[in-house]
Amino acid sequence: MEFKTIAVLGRDEDPRVAEPMRLLAEHLARAGVDVIASVEKDLDLPARQVAETGLARQADLIIAIGGDGTMLRAARLAHNHDVPLLGVNRGRLGFLADITPADMLQSVDLVLAGEYGREQRLLLEATRVRRGQIDERAIALNDVVLQRRDTGRMVDFETRIASRLVNSHSGDGLIVATPTGSTAYALSCGGPIIEPALDAVVLVPICPHTLSDRPIVVPAGHEIEVCVLERADTRAEVTADGYALGELVPEDRLLIRQAHKKITLIHPPGYDFYEILRSKLHWGRDSRLRGGEYEKPGNDLC
Repeated sequence: MEFKTIAVLGRDEDPRVAEPMRLLAEHLARAGVDVIASVEKDLDLPARQVAETGLARQADLIIAIGGDGTMLRAARLAHNHDVPLLGVNRGRLGFLADITPADMLQSVDLVLAGEYGREQRLLLEATRVRRGQIDERAIALNDVVLQRRDTGRMVDFETRIASRLVNSHSGDGLIVATPTGSTAYALSCGGPIIEPALDAVVLVPICPHTLSDRPIVVPAGHEIEVCVLERADTRAEVTADGYALGELVPEDRLLIRQAHKKITLIHPPGYDFYEILRSKLHWGRDSRLRGGEYEKPGNDLC
């Protein structure tokens, strides 16, 4: 068995997550797997209790149960230890956690039997440079976001790509997203969907003051630099996958580059990125058909 020790991760205070966690842990234990978990509630899991920060050091695989936020949390734990991730969706949209609760045990059995695919996803490294020194650093699977903080005023900032000036912007901020993050916050701000296999990132302005300030896709190997410009009564902050990196002031530089390591996602047989897009974004469906059924080629709907 390739995955001898498996970590089960989820928000155990949520009943919709706690029950699948218990079922999965029991199923894995019966299969002879060493199950580890970090839980706050007494779920009576057949698992060794391990501090969350130590899960990736001991596990051969992390199974995250929840929404994409739980997958992002798992990615932060796993990226330094080359531990693959498998996601069970108990959230709302779930582009990352692609296994349904109904298919959970069957899919896990296929993975334990060696029937699965591996997919590597790009990570971003965000660094805040203050007074010429690296001050804060974070890893992001989805995106790094510059946004206004505690103010109703716009943020003025400047972007450079590979040391070349791109633009001076005014608006609510900027999203720098990986292909994985292109279906998250960046998509809601009008950014394009990027196929996960591409080594590219997208810069998406948030509510730009100038409508010609459009998203731009660039090679992942190019370093992106963002600097906040002086503007009265404005403040800006940076987050990486929703976690605060801190305030960005005009004297600071925010550097965003491709991380040295990638994260590995495990998918059971039949995983199809485009099928997920069709399902989650309701592509190819006609609201005039009951239940939003897919339109079949050649149907006369007039």
